[in-house]
Amino acid sequence: MNSSRPVAVVTGGAGFIGSHMVDLLLARDFDVRVIDNLTGGRESNLAHHAGDDRLSTDWKDIRDIGPDDPAFANARYVFHFAGIGDIVPSIERPVDYMDVNVQGTVRVLEAAREAAVEKFVYAASSSCYGLADTPTDEQHRIQPQYPYALSKYQGEQAAFHWQQVYKLPVNSICIFNAYGTRVRTTGAYGAVFGVFLKQKLEGKPFTVVGDGSQSRDFVYASDVAAGFLAAAETHLVGERFNLGAGNPQSVNRLVELIGGEVVYVPKRPGEPECTYADITKITRELGWKAEVPFEDGVARMMAEIQHWRDAPLWDPDSIEVATKTWFDFLGPGEAPAKRA
Repeated sequence: MNSSRPVAVVTGGAGFIGSHMVDLLLARDFDVRVIDNLTGGRESNLAHHAGDDRLSTDWKDIRDIGPDDPAFANARYVFHFAGIGDIVPSIERPVDYMDVNVQGTVRVLEAAREAAVEKFVYAASSSCYGLADTPTDEQHRIQPQYPYALSKYQGEQAAFHWQQVYKLPVNSICIFNAYGTRVRTTGAYGAVFGVFLKQKLEGKPFTVVGDGSQSRDFVYASDVAAGFLAAAETHLVGERFNLGAGNPQSVNRLVELIGGEVVYVPKRPGEPECTYADITKITRELGWKAEVPFEDGVARMMAEIQHWRDAPLWDPDSIEVATKTWFDFLGPGEAPAKRA
């Protein structure tokens, strides 16, 4: 690596959004150091950068990062995406989520503090707002509905605490509904794109929750990466910025763009009818706005639909089994019996 180039650390850099962050940083001629344990990320997400001496990788867990980790030496920026997601597993394994998403974040913060980085940018989640009023601004009340959301919020609070106590320059980007190429294809039932694209490949009907009128503020991954870089380069510190396209799209619209038959599955407790980022602040303060129209983003994913060939195929019966915990714990009525 060339010492004259700026250095950036990307935790979770082999993951969905993290790999798009790596793309942008290399395009801006940074030396990029990726830390990823490959639980959710894949080496193949970075394969198009093979042979680029500006990129180095360290395949380890963020909980194994020490305060003097060499990956952080002389780093200008740290972009912290690493963590574990999904709603149902977080209900089933809350300790793991607190350990990785909170304590793991603290490990990264300590390494960034020791290295005296110029900016630490934290990937927060709009799930912290819960069943939010829309459009949702940064002053909205915090009301996590499940442990994943709580863990991401507490990780963000740790980051701001490190700024308060240790003067580590921190900004946080609260991501709404990111989508795009390289989105994760394996694991628990969850993100609508992974479910629908596999169903499309197999000629199966799309499993639409409720009546499909619910809408999400889908924002393309490359636009997310641009927002993170803007949050690093600004003189502002200690700020949370909501990041979405500011243009919610219904699930029915997604079905229309992909094309196919539909079956319906029950609505799930704790899910909002609409997510909608108020992007006034990030547009005003960082000059950021989404550049990829929803139709174009979906077309890009359809062009790479073979990527989902090995993804799990979901149907109403398997979804019912996979989401039982969700209904048991977040639905109305008495709490379920404790585990044996």
